[in-house]
Amino acid sequence: MTHSSLELIAAILFAIALIHTFTTKQFERLAHRYPKHAGLFHLLGEVEVVFGFWAIVLIFCIATINGGSTALKYAESRQYTEPLFVFVVMVIAASRPILQLVMSTVESIALLTPFPTALVNAWLGLAAVPLLGSLITEPAAMTIAALILAPQVFRSDIPERAKYLSLGVLFVNVSIGGTLTSFAAPPVLMVAATWQWDSAFMFATFGWKAAIAVLINASIAVLVLKKYLPSTTELSVPTDSVELAETKERKSVPISLSLVHIAFLAGVVTLAHHPVAFLGLFLMFLGVAQAYDRHQNPLIIKEALLVAFFLAGLVVLGGMQQWWLQPLVSSMSPKALYFGATALTAVTDNAALTYLGSLIAGISEEAKYSLVAGAVTGGGLTMIANAPNPAGVALLKRGFADESIGAGGLFLGALIPTLITICAFTCL
Repeated sequence: MTHSSLELIAAILFAIALIHTFTTKQFERLAHRYPKHAGLFHLLGEVEVVFGFWAIVLIFCIATINGGSTALKYAESRQYTEPLFVFVVMVIAASRPILQLVMSTVESIALLTPFPTALVNAWLGLAAVPLLGSLITEPAAMTIAALILAPQVFRSDIPERAKYLSLGVLFVNVSIGGTLTSFAAPPVLMVAATWQWDSAFMFATFGWKAAIAVLINASIAVLVLKKYLPSTTELSVPTDSVELAETKERKSVPISLSLVHIAFLAGVVTLAHHPVAFLGLFLMFLGVAQAYDRHQNPLIIKEALLVAFFLAGLVVLGGMQQWWLQPLVSSMSPKALYFGATALTAVTDNAALTYLGSLIAGISEEAKYSLVAGAVTGGGLTMIANAPNPAGVALLKRGFADESIGAGGLFLGALIPTLITICAFTCL
């Protein structure tokens, strides 16, 4: 069997994986219907498992056709820096000292406004935190925003439509909110060095337009959520004296510990392209977290590992899609490329799409803008469109029916913020 046949198999498996992401909710329902096989259906219903599972199938296909050494050689030739980075950033950004500092800051800002605190918290989580992603990276912004919004917006008593709209706004805003700098958004990172785009260029060309779209998107979501959010922040007060003492001790995280955690996060972000270095920092972070475990919540190791598995699977499967993606991208006019990139991003990671664009020789400045703008515009349409999306799914799915997020619901929820982003990038 020829190499082109392997590419065809990879494309078929990629298509199957895409279909699988749209049917995960059905597997969760099957788990409730057939309890004897609930474990298997729950596994297949985990969206974070989908691409990793089909990537393993691809490796087995390569091993069967061309031998185990060829399969291992291909798997080892892939670049896994991004999955590792997202894993580390998720765990550190979700640690209690950082999260409490961010939440305290958000609540302090909310108290200064004349609007209901819960409403302002939701708006800041959907607008300010995604824009902050331009400094702390998109995966960190997604993690922090999801943890801020989960107890307020993604609750069982809020209608599914409102939650899907909020999720779509969050995903779109995180995708475009990282374009104010040249180092925070994965699709921008893939081309910044090749095309010599610095942060000043990014802000002047993309950032201010993205910021306007982020603010509008967040405001629309909050208007929809307004009647479902409490007029004041609802705090649960422990009744047991021991529980009260433990809560007080855990809440009083020393500012020095929060600063140490922020230093770890900053170090990981600075060393984002050097996995050996940032993994070393992560091991040091785990040591500090263990030493001061009384100030920690359980680290989200499982959720972060599932997200890393998802992204690694996307890297393995996506590595053999270049044969049809690159000709398609290079054949489009700049205007068609923008809308084509927006659509293609929904079925492939936007960083992979811009990377393929960076390989095209003699691409015009107009085409460069269209490709990157389209890639970030469509970053909220599906779970695989943008690298941080699986992190958001992992942290927020418990707030949805059957504790799973439907791909169709997410797509519909992201349509309005995506259309607003299209207007921002094409009309401003």
